[in-house]
Amino acid sequence: MLLTIAGPTAVGKTALCVQLAQHFNTEIVSADSRQFFRELSIGTAKPTPDEMQGVPHHFIDSHSISEDYSAGRFATDCQAVLIELFQKHPLVILTGGSGLYVQAVTDGLDELPTVPPEIRAQLHAELAAHGLPYLVAELAETDPVAHARIDQQNPQRVVRALEITRATGRPFSSFHTQSPPVENPLFRNVKVALTREREALYQRINLRVEHMLAAGLLDEVRGLLPYRHHHALQTVGYQEIFGYHDGEYDWAEAVRLLQRNTRRYAKRQLTWLRRDPAYQWVELK
Repeated sequence: MLLTIAGPTAVGKTALCVQLAQHFNTEIVSADSRQFFRELSIGTAKPTPDEMQGVPHHFIDSHSISEDYSAGRFATDCQAVLIELFQKHPLVILTGGSGLYVQAVTDGLDELPTVPPEIRAQLHAELAAHGLPYLVAELAETDPVAHARIDQQNPQRVVRALEITRATGRPFSSFHTQSPPVENPLFRNVKVALTREREALYQRINLRVEHMLAAGLLDEVRGLLPYRHHHALQTVGYQEIFGYHDGEYDWAEAVRLLQRNTRRYAKRQLTWLRRDPAYQWVELK
């Protein structure tokens, strides 16, 4: 059985999954789309060795940020790892807050056409020149369905939708059917989504940000400046510090934005999870 534990950032997934893994004497597969990268630690709240408590975690520090690692590639690699793990354990835990990457493993993804690199390069140039709202406006005009569904604050998702539309002349949303997912033949999947009372979750988020800053997030971001245009860094936790580094605002404003944007990100994660009726919801105290 694959036990999927999903939930928003800072809800407490790591601690619960470690407890469950110890109880069932099993291993954890991480589906966090940024914790794959060895260079990203503090800003992704990557679990420390102490927090992992000796429980094997797969797909943490598995790749370099210099590589492109899509949800489709992750799903393929993860299936291979799960086949090996199920030979040793009757139950394996899959966890993460990246809804698309969790879904890629549990339900699969639609096959999407290959995009010519020049189209992707052009979109990234437009993103750098005009900003994300410019591309979001194009998405609203060319594919209102995708515009309503995807995370409009995530440049990677917006660019992906537009590059498919430009490459094929078809709306990105037309490649995604509404049929229910097919049962994965490799395993039975039980999905659990974690949540907390809103103010409690927001307090945990604010405290996590303070811990990140105290742990040296600014120094981590400075070391990532050569990679700042990588899609994994176009996200909450890094963009706010890049803005401070560029002199766009002072440190107090950077902290405020980081806490606010992380709270908004958590809200978007919950919205994504609630679209899947297979999840059983558990409110942590």
